[in-house]
Amino acid sequence: MEINRLTLPPIPRPGEVTTFYSFEHGAARSVALAHAAVQLAAGQNATVPVLMIDWDTEAPGLHHYFPTRDERFEDPRPEVRPGMRPNAHPGARSDLYPGMDPGSRPGAIRHCPVRPGLLEYFEACREQLQSLGRAGAELDHEERARLVLEAIDWEAYVERVDQSRSLYLMRAGRFDDSYGERADRMDWDGLFAACPALYRTFAAHLARHFRHVLVDARGGRSAAVSVCTTLLPGRLVGLFTPGGRSLEGLAGVVTRAVEYRCSHEDEQRPLLVYPLPCIPEGADAERRALWRRGDPQRGVQGYQPALEQLLRNCYGLSQLSLDSYLDEVPLLASVAAVTSGAPGEPFAAGAGRAADCHAPARSMAALLGWLESGYFPWQSRAELALIEAIGASRRALAAGARGAGLLGPSAPDPNAAPLARDLLGLGELQRAQGRTAQAQECFEESTALRQRLFGDTHPDTRASRSALASLLRETGRLRDARAQYELLLEHCVLGAGEEHAETLAARSGLAATLSQVEEFPRALALHESVVEACERLYGPGHIATLDALAGQARTLARQGEYSRARMVYERVLEGRQRILGTEHEDTLRCTQQLATLLRDMGDLGNARKLQEGVVRVRERQAGPDAAATLQAREALAEIFAAQGDLGAVCEMQQSLATARERRLGSEHPDTLSILLRLASTLSEQGELEEARRLQQHVVNLHERLRGSDDHETLRSKQMLARTLSSQGDSQAARRLEASVEEGSSRLLDIRAMSAGPHDASGFGLGFSAGPDAGAARSVRDHGAAGPGGYGAPRAGGLAAPGTGAVGRAALAHATLAHEGGRGGARDPAGAAGHEATQAPHDLLDHTLSQLQKLADTRRGREARALADSLRETILRPGVAQALRRRGVALIKQVYLEDGDKDALLAFTEDEVASLEGALIEAAGGRSLALR
Repeated sequence: MEINRLTLPPIPRPGEVTTFYSFEHGAARSVALAHAAVQLAAGQNATVPVLMIDWDTEAPGLHHYFPTRDERFEDPRPEVRPGMRPNAHPGARSDLYPGMDPGSRPGAIRHCPVRPGLLEYFEACREQLQSLGRAGAELDHEERARLVLEAIDWEAYVERVDQSRSLYLMRAGRFDDSYGERADRMDWDGLFAACPALYRTFAAHLARHFRHVLVDARGGRSAAVSVCTTLLPGRLVGLFTPGGRSLEGLAGVVTRAVEYRCSHEDEQRPLLVYPLPCIPEGADAERRALWRRGDPQRGVQGYQPALEQLLRNCYGLSQLSLDSYLDEVPLLASVAAVTSGAPGEPFAAGAGRAADCHAPARSMAALLGWLESGYFPWQSRAELALIEAIGASRRALAAGARGAGLLGPSAPDPNAAPLARDLLGLGELQRAQGRTAQAQECFEESTALRQRLFGDTHPDTRASRSALASLLRETGRLRDARAQYELLLEHCVLGAGEEHAETLAARSGLAATLSQVEEFPRALALHESVVEACERLYGPGHIATLDALAGQARTLARQGEYSRARMVYERVLEGRQRILGTEHEDTLRCTQQLATLLRDMGDLGNARKLQEGVVRVRERQAGPDAAATLQAREALAEIFAAQGDLGAVCEMQQSLATARERRLGSEHPDTLSILLRLASTLSEQGELEEARRLQQHVVNLHERLRGSDDHETLRSKQMLARTLSSQGDSQAARRLEASVEEGSSRLLDIRAMSAGPHDASGFGLGFSAGPDAGAARSVRDHGAAGPGGYGAPRAGGLAAPGTGAVGRAALAHATLAHEGGRGGARDPAGAAGHEATQAPHDLLDHTLSQLQKLADTRRGREARALADSLRETILRPGVAQALRRRGVALIKQVYLEDGDKDALLAFTEDEVASLEGALIEAAGGRSLALR
């Protein structure tokens, strides 16, 4: 067969294919695409090649915005306007299609090209597939698609619609008398069945010649919609109106596209989704805010929470925010003026002039700030600006490096200073969003650059090092944090003086770090010196003095000196209430810390009173569904549980479950977690049937979202089995327990294979592989609920087992357990003396840092799974004492925050037993009583 030569040259690197889709309101979708195309084609001195494809064969209209006159395809006939369908079925009005303005001029006569388009192109593809015949059937799908596409001159189906820029259009088809019949007859599913790679290869084929390929998909749901949203694009712009039907339709299409790509090996390509709200013109600011944010009190769910839940589910993220994106991408105004513009006027000419077009043009300009460079919509505008600035600085540095010979190899490049500044700013943004790994990289590079440019004692270098040290401490990398704080303190003393504010802050940070590694004497001495200096320099009631006292109180509480900690906390609280006010964020934080301390001391009445006050303020300030409010209410529920007030616990948990379902969705891990806790509370109250119903609901969701052998699924099944047994349904309970046994064994086998042939202890989930293990230990021993259900396991996320932070940490834990003493001689078989071998300190330290990070970021489910897996390792003989103390404290902290008093007690007993064993061994095998 003849391969037609392409005359439009390929571009240096493949372009991007973007589909514009809306479940309804196709006119707004086409206008949005047209504005995006014009703006993209205007880039780089109007040299960016952009192709538009009108895939809405049922109601084509994109060609209306870009009328052309091509003498080769001239054919006077009635004008086809948006909403009109050429050659409609007999009996239908041929001049009007649903959605068309009856006042438009359907009878206007002008030259209308009959150039072939998309429909004719794929008709040619179908004929080529048929011509390949039996010989083609022996080829793989990729090769067949390549041969078909190379045999068709695609340029014959594309026209240039703007002579001032490289803007091209592939219209829906040739609008002759047979168009409607041919459009109905086109079998998009059949083409896919004949050659599954055809559409994907078609998109890649065009992307080799155009920097941007923009596809105007039809609305609703159909085979053509699936092609446009699932098989073609790398990016998907989804327009919607605030109405439930429009947003639900978009969510369904996006979910199907993501699930298809995740489940089909040939289609596992990234898909970036950019939602675009579109409302009619005239809505006031209050109504727009209601549509966007919603109002839980009125039962109105905003589209922003719904979109955030959709993207979290699609991308497997625990948290994201579209605040900046939806602030910057304004709502599209009415497109009536655009669709009724002067006949024959090019869209690119009218778009920049008409006042009514300003809103769509501005909206597209904002959207392209994210879409053109492939940024995620949850990245803020400030972050994008910093990323662009950092890229510019890196390019300038690279150019400067090439000319370094002129200045000398040791001369500092002035472009490094703004780079270091922007890296620090970007790191702070990422830190605030919980992206600590990226933030750490930014802080480290900023510190290194400023160190080379200015030296260690320069204020800018100290600022970067301070941010790095603080982040390391927050994420649990305490050894690295300690080293950075030691350096920072030394440099602050040299550069600023003993009592400078930076020096005092560095000393406080070092004290807090030492407190976390339980070096309490030195930590408290540092705290005392800071408090003394602040009182002398600023006065006993100054806010800096109160901050220093708050740090001291935390260390005292961590050490167990509750009475002294209480006195200091009360002094801090009184001072902050007087200076900052009773509802300031720092005051509320101190109040909750004091309430938690009082709870641990057993003063539950005062703890409850303080925490109830925090909850009331949070609800009034941030609303009942805000994250801070939910966290405060959960802390109050823990106090209720400690009091044994199960009725209050149950009521609080029910309100938390409702709020989390509204805010996060019914399938979010935090929602499932509170449901399990509520079920445990109901079980303790004797409401076994309601508890069983909730537990069965969670089990069903866990099985669907995470699989039947996932750790959290097994835990929720074990809880359900316990409830069934309490109800007297022992047969169903035994069946469920048997399924837990089987699932645990299968998961254990997977973990054993991951750990290697010499260690099959199921590290990642705390399962025991001994001959008497049977079921998962963590399910049997630690799945029971404490008072108020706070021993219930926290539900997991949507990621597959073994992925994410806990998966990486579990893998590191398995590695350290498997490799044993890396520095010494190893048994060739890898098994002799393996259990008694000391774990490498670096790996264990890293794993504990991961656990600290998970606990600090309140990722309870993952922290609990990792804590369970570390129980035995941390108590093994030979583990360094500092690591043992740190690990024991962290595991207890996780169990305490999880509310699992049974697990906490069991671990404490294991700790005592291990200490007794060590003492007996030290005494030569004799018990302490005999000695």
